[in-house]
Amino acid sequence: MKACRIAILGATGAVGRTMLQVLEEQTDWEIGEVRLLASPRSAGQTLLFKGQPLTLEAVTETSFEGMDVVLGAVENELAKRWAPWIVKAGAVFVDNSSAFRLDPGVPLVIPQINAEDIFKHQGIIANPNCATIIALMAVAPIYRLSRITRMIVSTYQAVSGAGAAGLAELKRQIAQLEAGQAVSAEAFPVQIAYNLIPQIGGFDEQGYSAEERKLQDEGRKILHDPALKISCTCVRVPVLRCHSESITLETERAVNLEEARKAIAEAEGVRLNEQPYPTPLACTDQNQVEVGRLRRDCTHEKGIALWCCGDQLRKGAATNAVEIVRTWWQKQAAH
Repeated sequence: MKACRIAILGATGAVGRTMLQVLEEQTDWEIGEVRLLASPRSAGQTLLFKGQPLTLEAVTETSFEGMDVVLGAVENELAKRWAPWIVKAGAVFVDNSSAFRLDPGVPLVIPQINAEDIFKHQGIIANPNCATIIALMAVAPIYRLSRITRMIVSTYQAVSGAGAAGLAELKRQIAQLEAGQAVSAEAFPVQIAYNLIPQIGGFDEQGYSAEERKLQDEGRKILHDPALKISCTCVRVPVLRCHSESITLETERAVNLEEARKAIAEAEGVRLNEQPYPTPLACTDQNQVEVGRLRRDCTHEKGIALWCCGDQLRKGAATNAVEIVRTWWQKQAAH
């Protein structure tokens, strides 16, 4: 099999660095040249890949030439800016931003759920939002048993989901409180230390936050189910890493709990954990989404409730993107 040449756009951020780490862990397909692209201020720095230093390059219009794939780990505006140049160079752009997720001409993919959509791409494949990936990985095994008609989701999202600034803010605020100092809030609307914030992104006219709308809209697109009803509340919590979600779902037919357990236990990329349940600490740096607390919803005969946790930097971002590339490349290289 031919080696895949991959560039990482935004290689210095948390997601970009995790993409490099996940690429290093790949064993069942060959990776050739890896090119690290970032802003001019990061140019010249080095990151290790398989024990060898790779020098960061300042991204330009010609940076994507000779690449098979570009993994995007930049904000929306930069993704939109560079996407035409990536496609022009003949590379496939697997983008982690939200810039193209709801574009009807761009596949939005979780490989374990809708891998077939990868091959409909026209140069760009979108990586879903982290909370969307974690939720759908947990419920998709049940969806395959019986269509889900309704989902109620509450998320508990770690501060590192807001990037390095969010992580630093929690640590700084804890230190400020312990020193008896006034707390300053910059990365979040209010104090996050020892607190919960029921807001991730701005609110719309219906009172839903941007993060909540992402989960709703992306979930329907990935499952090809525009009639699926999803209501959610997304909450930022003072946890360093990993998102957790409480999900109650209703199915078209009543699904037996043992049937659901078996489906989850056998699903790729998911781990059933009822010993006693998943926690964000235990799921940190893991590629799988863990599911537990599986039980019958006592308010609805066709309802199931569950709890799930996933590392938002890995399966919620970098791992999923690399899995998209692997799925595409293994079929591409075989022809």
